[in-house]
Amino acid sequence: MNIHEYQAKQILSDYGIPVPVGKLASTVEEAKQCAQMLERNAWVLKAQIHAGGRGQAGGVHVVDSFSKISEVSHQLLGTRLVTKQTGVKGLPVNSVWIEETVELKREFYLSLLVERVSEKLVFIASEAGGMDIETVAIESPEKILSIEVNPIVGLQPYQCRRVAYALSLKGEQIRMMERIMRGMYQVFIEKDASQIEINPLVEAENDALLALDAKITFDDNALSGHSDILALRDREQEDINENKAQGFGLNYITLSGNIGCMVNGAGLAMATMDLVKLKGGEPANFLDVGGEATAARVTEAFKIILSDEQVKAILVNIFGGIVQCDMIAEGLIIAIQEVKMTIPIVVRLEGTNAELGQQLLNNSGLSVIAAEDLETAAIKVVEYAGGL
Repeated sequence: MNIHEYQAKQILSDYGIPVPVGKLASTVEEAKQCAQMLERNAWVLKAQIHAGGRGQAGGVHVVDSFSKISEVSHQLLGTRLVTKQTGVKGLPVNSVWIEETVELKREFYLSLLVERVSEKLVFIASEAGGMDIETVAIESPEKILSIEVNPIVGLQPYQCRRVAYALSLKGEQIRMMERIMRGMYQVFIEKDASQIEINPLVEAENDALLALDAKITFDDNALSGHSDILALRDREQEDINENKAQGFGLNYITLSGNIGCMVNGAGLAMATMDLVKLKGGEPANFLDVGGEATAARVTEAFKIILSDEQVKAILVNIFGGIVQCDMIAEGLIIAIQEVKMTIPIVVRLEGTNAELGQQLLNNSGLSVIAAEDLETAAIKVVEYAGGL
């Protein structure tokens, strides 16, 4: 689960990490009042959405008058901001963060995430703050430092000093860096985060270190134990179909292609998507209907897939293990009739009673194409979607 920048900064501040002073506004009038309360001659106004790249997309402005506060907040509030991370539809701007300006000397990058191969937490630090860290990794990998933290012994002082030295920090700044890293580590462990990113972490004119921007992502599987974090959820920033699917027990992720995929089993779903791409197609989604592909669940899955106007064909790939393929085929027929499909559907069934299931589909009178194997199914659905 993602949260907004202002929420992330509040959490970091609660754990002793210094952040600039700011206030949240959801109307133009509130924005002016927030600027007045901050008592500054200039302010930074930031659109609050769950995506990066806001500055390049016009979502971050430095303003030096109340009239400009009104003008910029009026331009942003109630609109959808499109960045390189949002897709073409963008995300709704329902609030703006008004923050004091900071005179800075240097910008750094600092993050904490899970390294699943080594099964450790890893701090990533770089002197190239304010930039896309992926670009830095490609163009200047020597500027990136990785520090693995063993969860058994926790973060050690020498590791904090190593990061501080790599960023050419001195004196009190070294102790500041240790406080910041310990605060991040504590948040990560206590709140079950999956990533904390401060970009940029800045050195101000008075030599203090400040988290000028912040992003925190939390582990969805741990949210049930964190009611305080759940309360920060903004569903308007999340994909509508993904939320809807979650309500029906479906695992769904929106992608950018035109081939809808419905599969039972996460591993099989990923393999199916890989094969579709290998054959020249582009998946429109990841969709795992789970081990029980009932008619009701399949119907809802079809409805969600069809709500994407980009979908030109659908591939259904079901492995019948505990559930028999003929029962799955009957459920598919009921679901297709209810939803009233108008686009091609390629179905591959494998497992118990697979042949009987294929016969039911072939004799249904519906425009369903039964494929004998997954490779054939992938080739056919790519053809129907116009990929070949």
